[in-house]
This record gives sequence, C-alpha cells and structure tokens, in this order.
Amino acid sequence: MTSLASTILPQLPYLRRFARSLTGRQESGDAYVASVLEALIADPSLFPADESVRCALYRLFLKTWDSVSVNGHSEMVIESDAASISDRRLEAITPRPRQAFLLVAMEGFSLEEAAKVLDVTPAQFEKLLDTASREIAEQVATDVLIIEDEPLIAMDLENVVTSIGHRVRHVARTRKEAVAAFKAKRPSLILADIQLADGSSGLDAVNDILGEVEVPVIFITAFPEQLLTGLRPEPTFLIPKPFKSETVKAVISQALFFEVRAHGKRAA
Repeated sequence: MTSLASTILPQLPYLRRFARSLTGRQESGDAYVASVLEALIADPSLFPADESVRCALYRLFLKTWDSVSVNGHSEMVIESDAASISDRRLEAITPRPRQAFLLVAMEGFSLEEAAKVLDVTPAQFEKLLDTASREIAEQVATDVLIIEDEPLIAMDLENVVTSIGHRVRHVARTRKEAVAAFKAKRPSLILADIQLADGSSGLDAVNDILGEVEVPVIFITAFPEQLLTGLRPEPTFLIPKPFKSETVKAVISQALFFEVRAHGKRAA
C-alpha cells in the first residue's frame, strides 16, 4: 500500500476540491474522499493498474459516490461517515450531467478520459455535457460581486459572468472596497481573488462579509495548493489561475445550484 499511497497522494488535493464541488460542503466532500481511501486500504486491488492514476482515482471516487444509498448503507463507506453522507446525499445530490461538466471544465480531463471516469461511451458523455449546458443556460440570473485587483483578469471574469446571464454589480480592488460594495449592492454571489491591490486579503474581505450574511463564494487564486492542505477550513469552491472560462461557468453553476437548494430548505 506504500507505493500506492505515494502514487495517489499528489492527486488528493484536487480530488478533495472535486468532492466538495459535488457535495457543496468541505466536510461531506472530505468524507467521501476518506471513504475511497478506506476502501483502498481494505482492498488495494480496487485500484486498476491499466489506466492513468488520475482517471482510476476519480473513477473509484464516483463509484463510491454512486454506491451510497439514501439510507446510508454501503460496503464502501466507512460507518462513522455513513449517516452524514446520506443526509447530504438527500439534500444536495449532484446529477451526472454536472459531474460530467465539472470533470472537463474544472478538473481538466479530456472528453475521452472523463467518459472513462463516468464509465459511459463518448456519445453518452456528449449528451451529459449538452444537458449540463442547458441547465446553466436556464439558471435564474443573479447579482455578482467580483473582488479582483488585476484589471484584465477582472474584465475576463466580468465577461464570463455576463455571458451566462448574470449581472456584475461591482468590481472591488481592496478589502475595504469589497465590504462596502457588498453592503451597498447585496449581491447573491462573490468571486474573490486572494491577494488584493493594497496588500489586503480577499479571504479577510469574504470573512467580513460572511460575518453578516450567508452568500456563496468562489475563490480564484494562482496558488490553490496553499488552500488545499486539509489543515484548516477551506473554500468549497476554488478555481486556479490562469482559469478557463468554462471552468468559471461550471463552478458558478454549481455554487448557485447549492444556494437554490439551501434557500428551498430554509423556506420549508
């Protein structure tokens, strides 16, 4: 198991990012990843030797995901996490079209690789992507705050956000400006860089905002590994720089997907 552990270790931060994007929460995403590792410790033969490490790991993760029934019973999920996972499964299940979209747009798999991960044919995978694209196009338009000090990057983000029907209410370059803009505009989604123009932190700006109200946040950073250590609370939605427009679209869609569900739960 030692050689297998060293093989999959570099992939774990990215698998954890994918997991929390599917579940909408760090705790439940990490529980799924832990379940995969527990399964591998119990039976290393689950990890095939005839395909790429990354494809094999993500395929096993999604098999674990699919094996969790709504009553929390599964041979592949460790008992201590089964109840919390099943609860999250009921509240925030992510359809396969979104899995397909995230595999390509956020995780960078080729179409052929992603089809193998989902265990479908290339033609079936294309249909999943088409469905995901329609879901994004049908999302209700929302107001967005961008916290980014680089003008060209901010412009790119603004173009992506508006191209899928959302409205950019303000682009902030500093922590103070971001907090003031949020109070004035009350957007429903935040895209935030980590390092800002005046040496302040986008993390601090977001923490100031979240101290008053809940709102989904997507962090964008050139150093995602620094936020994927597992040593402290981490962002649920994280995009590395340089980013692709499709990645931003996919993660915005996923963040709003869970926000709509959360609003429905609170209303109920």
